[in-house]
Amino acid sequence: MIELGMITLDTVNPRTLSAWWAERLGGEVVYDAEGWFSMVRVPGVPVTLGFQKVADPTPGKNRMHLDLNRSADVDREAVVAEWTAAGARHLGLRGEQDFSWDVFADPDGNEFCIGDPHE
Repeated sequence: MIELGMITLDTVNPRTLSAWWAERLGGEVVYDAEGWFSMVRVPGVPVTLGFQKVADPTPGKNRMHLDLNRSADVDREAVVAEWTAAGARHLGLRGEQDFSWDVFADPDGNEFCIGDPHE
């Protein structure tokens, strides 16, 4: 059996980016390999986030991204304000009336989404 164990992002500074994601998701940096690779674990999430040092990240839009979910009791505008205050860039609202999500970029420019609640 093969299981998904880690989602890894390229970055020029693994320590800084892993700390940012750990703070945003309520996780912790559980491994740091002298600044060239870091790992974050988030309670209740079965996969680990990895951050590996590269000399030059791939230019342009990332080919894979994280999709996060917003619970129904959390206001969308508050989420946008909170994440941008923490250093994310809000790239806009996408989708349709019944299925929408906000697109952001983390401090390294990696895009990710926070979706509106849906069943």
